[in-house]
Amino acid sequence: MILTFLISLMLLQVPGGDTLSSASLRDPVRANAPERVSPPEENEDDIDVGEIIFEHIGDEYEWHITEWKGKPIAIPLPCIVIDGGVHVFTLHHAEENGYTLNEDGKLVNAATGKRPIDLSITKNVLALMMSSLLLLVVVLLTARWYRRHDALKEAPTGLAALMEPLVMMIHDMARENIGADYRKYSPYLCMAFLWILLNNFLGIMPFFPGGANLTGNIAITLVLALFTFFIVNLNGTKHYYKEIFNPDVPVFLKPVMPVIEVFSAFMKPVSLTIRLFANMLAGHIMILSMVCIIFIMAKYGPLLSGSMTVVSVLFGVFLDALECLVSFIQAYVFTTLSCTYIGLARQKEE
Repeated sequence: MILTFLISLMLLQVPGGDTLSSASLRDPVRANAPERVSPPEENEDDIDVGEIIFEHIGDEYEWHITEWKGKPIAIPLPCIVIDGGVHVFTLHHAEENGYTLNEDGKLVNAATGKRPIDLSITKNVLALMMSSLLLLVVVLLTARWYRRHDALKEAPTGLAALMEPLVMMIHDMARENIGADYRKYSPYLCMAFLWILLNNFLGIMPFFPGGANLTGNIAITLVLALFTFFIVNLNGTKHYYKEIFNPDVPVFLKPVMPVIEVFSAFMKPVSLTIRLFANMLAGHIMILSMVCIIFIMAKYGPLLSGSMTVVSVLFGVFLDALECLVSFIQAYVFTTLSCTYIGLARQKEE
């Protein structure tokens, strides 16, 4: 879908015209061909769609909020590097401290060009801290309601009324897939679902503290998947490992099946990582691409610009609604698969 949309953007560009040379005058076919219409010349005001998209989905050493009278308004974040000592500075003072940004937007030593140990509080790190703190506050406020009320006698209200169906959904999912000892794993599954869901929704928000592309960052989704991987394999039963290393298969398959099963075990976190990362990243790119169409078509006149603005706004609203649905689905799918993998590892021999 993304590839189709990008191709459509390329097709919207009017092809550039050729100047007639003496060789073309000698070519009757080319000489009689209709003259191509040249697009408006590019200037400094033309927007760079790629820069806008990658600036949003990438990580940065400051959090850009907006622009006011041509001046960017951003939150400076502490750059913390270990390079012959601990150096703390903001991005605006990087050169004074002997550092610059490379082509990938990462801090490097200006003299040697080598990357130091980078422990900076970047945009994604700050978003991670804020979303985790927000989730903690939500959970504690929900728990406070249950401490102060008897849930058997009165229905939850407010925030507790919103959280109860989500928590019970994961609780029932764990009970059905894992079995008798499901309570041991419910806290992790509930945390994973709520954290992914919260960050998916925050990523859609176009204003601070939203807009960070946490779940569209493969490093974040990889860590979540590794949590599931270690929980599965550290809590696997003897039957689980027997099925991997000594399955009940014909003798000629005995040497082959363990290799396949081990490979399958390592592919599970890979599939969890890529599924969440790719879907959320694609959603962000699609929404930003739709918005950028408005500015791309601005130089082609009011008629085309106005019509494409209407189309872009309508499709943008549709994609935002679709992204809300995808945000819930991806959190649910990640939790369901994690729950299923844990349940398979906890099976006992019948």
